[in-house]
Amino acid sequence: IGCPKLDEGDYTEKLAEIIRRNNIRSVMVVRMEVPCCGGIERAVRQALIDSGKMIPWQVVVLSTDGHVLED
Repeated sequence: IGCPKLDEGDYTEKLAEIIRRNNIRSVMVVRMEVPCCGGIERAVRQALIDSGKMIPWQVVVLSTDGHVLED
């Protein structure tokens, strides 16, 4: 759980290390439709690349009122 706009730092390195050191089989990103939440999606994409593991991942986009817009 995180907010790329309000949290300090970048998630990419930490996520890459978690993926690299563990037997993660897939990743699901659940984010809101607002543009700033795209940062967490980009961080996960880059973390997967940086980890050297290409595992399945998906993104679910929620509206600001909680409805699923994309999955």
